[in-house]
Amino acid sequence: MDEVRVKSVLNKHRRRDSWFLDDYSVNPYYGCQFSCIYCYIRGGKYTRKPNELAAKINAPEVLDRQLRRRASRKEYGFIALGTSTEPYMKVERELEITRKVLGVISHYRFPAHVLTKSTLVTRDSDLLLEVADRALLPTDLKGRVSGALVTISMSTVDEELAKFLEPGAPPPSERFEALERLREEGIEVGVAFIPVIPFLSDGEDELRRAIREAKDRGANYVFVGALTLSGDLKRSFLRALEVRFPELVGEYRKIFRGGYPSREYQDGLHSTAMTICMDEGVRLRILGR
Repeated sequence: MDEVRVKSVLNKHRRRDSWFLDDYSVNPYYGCQFSCIYCYIRGGKYTRKPNELAAKINAPEVLDRQLRRRASRKEYGFIALGTSTEPYMKVERELEITRKVLGVISHYRFPAHVLTKSTLVTRDSDLLLEVADRALLPTDLKGRVSGALVTISMSTVDEELAKFLEPGAPPPSERFEALERLREEGIEVGVAFIPVIPFLSDGEDELRRAIREAKDRGANYVFVGALTLSGDLKRSFLRALEVRFPELVGEYRKIFRGGYPSREYQDGLHSTAMTICMDEGVRLRILGR
């Protein structure tokens, strides 16, 4: 993996993300080693070059400077880690860039939301608890959410299917174990079933099994989101589908005439997820929307 030096690492959003509650994002790395076949960074927009990996080796120092300025203006808000990369790839075990970034976030008392597929996140439970204890939440979020959130993502709970969809990531069972451990330590946690895969993991039975497992392991909330496919990603995804599930290729071409599935599909998915969450007694999204 290359090591690069950056001039900026903190991205300010125009408005708070309604799902993940972040006002800012920080991505300590470029690219990802998990090679999920549905990942939108495969198109190259969020990488220096498609499939290129690099560590932003000076990210903690740069973030320190940027957060010092934001804190002096009291511009507090959630910082999401891992919006366009995996913050806990295997190399993080040695480089500890994400861990150092969390230390900076804690120092300046910003809340944090970690998005990951990795079990390595459990290593930093001490820092996450510190972030939660010190964070200054935006006024409208006080009393509604913890200052440190960890959302573990997966597209299926089926171990064999996961090997096809997310070949470099830990098995879903290990991700659930990590979630359970974080919850036991007092960290607010959730599961993002994003994206669920049409005809493979988006059916009512599959979703109920997944959401029930998340609840049983201690998840405070879940997300359910649809697959999107466009450009290079669409071509590479369909090539992979032709090898493993050739009978589905024609159906996918009907659903994904554009980059997004139809509004009818998305509304149906949301309705099914909402019904299951109500049945199982778990929040759909962090604030229960």
